[in-house]
Amino acid sequence: MASRDRFPDEETQLLQVKEKTPLPWNQISPVFVALSTEPISSAYIFPFINQLIGELGITGDDHKIGYYVGLVESLFFATEALTTWRWSLLSDFIGRRPVILLGLLGLSVSNFAFGLSRTLGMLIISRYITGVLSGNVGVMKSMLGDITDHTNMARVFTMVPAIFCMGVTIAPLYGGALAKPQERWPHIFPGEFWKMYPYFLPSFTSGCFTLLAFSVCATFMKESLPSKLGKRPPSESSTVENPVDDPPMQPVSMWTLLKTYSVLIPTANYGILGLLDIGIIVLMPLFYSSPIEIGGLGFSPPIIGTFLAIFGIVDGSVQALFGAKLIQWFGARKVFCWAVFCFYPVILLFPVMSAVVTAQGKVGPIIWIFMTMQLIFMVLMDISFPVVFMFVTKAAPNKQSLGSVNGLSQSFTSAARAIGPALTTSLFAFSKEYNVLGGNLVYVILVILATILVLLSRCLPNMKNEE
Repeated sequence: MASRDRFPDEETQLLQVKEKTPLPWNQISPVFVALSTEPISSAYIFPFINQLIGELGITGDDHKIGYYVGLVESLFFATEALTTWRWSLLSDFIGRRPVILLGLLGLSVSNFAFGLSRTLGMLIISRYITGVLSGNVGVMKSMLGDITDHTNMARVFTMVPAIFCMGVTIAPLYGGALAKPQERWPHIFPGEFWKMYPYFLPSFTSGCFTLLAFSVCATFMKESLPSKLGKRPPSESSTVENPVDDPPMQPVSMWTLLKTYSVLIPTANYGILGLLDIGIIVLMPLFYSSPIEIGGLGFSPPIIGTFLAIFGIVDGSVQALFGAKLIQWFGARKVFCWAVFCFYPVILLFPVMSAVVTAQGKVGPIIWIFMTMQLIFMVLMDISFPVVFMFVTKAAPNKQSLGSVNGLSQSFTSAARAIGPALTTSLFAFSKEYNVLGGNLVYVILVILATILVLLSRCLPNMKNEE
């Protein structure tokens, strides 16, 4: 370590001339297929879950449907948060591949079970299992960290948000299109089964996709954990300064990780980033659909769905095409700091649009301009995700602790995604109902959270080995 500190210029020169390591696509592709199952399994129920809860007669009061819908939707992320670290820790000992395969196989079964659920208890149990088995998404990111290095990591991690965007865009489309197939195609889906289980087809489709992902991974995925490959990674593999002094071949304990500054900083950034992101994602359709009289835009579901689908396509394309280049040109830390700063215009455009539409009494061309601006800032903000993935990966004290670090950070952001929707929608309703700060309390809270994230982003280190 002393020699590295003594000759930083020589090290920098060596790193600058090192050629980029070719991407091992034969290993990356199965991981990407496995990653796509998480957003698909979480999002395909969105178009019909309200109707499903109402038709099952669970509430007895249509005004209470939203409460049970929130319970079912949040349960996925809550259970994912509780199990992510356990899956990741297990993968540090037995390997990444068996944990991923077990999760995919169980996830397919839970999707089938959701479509066959006819009681609230069955819905909760199947969704609980789905969340538990989706907790290995941290293991998948650990595998990407295993098979990449500083020369190609940015290219790989900038594709991860694109995969999630694709999943959350495609899943609701087929989730809504395949619901109640007997009503739409009675000659293809006759019989009592499709009448009794009108939402089995989208669940079956998601289960089949997950089963296909299992088959692909079982056939082509190779183990990447260094200890299982007989490799001994160097103790200096972490490129963020780290005070942990554990032996390089031993996973670091969770208690040690929780006391490690260089692990906690990217983890905290990831957690607050996830909280803000999911809050704005659920706030957008709520704001767009709320009546103009209370400061919303009064849009119909088709308009909202089309706009959000366009956002997903643009967002995923920008991430895949330009994310790695921006990181290479400006550096990971600078890109992250500027990306999270984009939360400010995204949030502030909500009250601006509300004020304009309230004054005009209708949605005019200026509102569409503001919505386009908001979409652009959202796309720029989302570039922060692949960067924070890189910081989390680089924060691992050694390769053997990569799963634990990824699991810890994924648990934080999954917990944020579990509480974010209910917190944001409740704040929005409270702000409007009691006219707190002119109905803008929710935006003030979001700005405060964004400020905390901006300040935390300044605590991230400059990556060594960064091009």
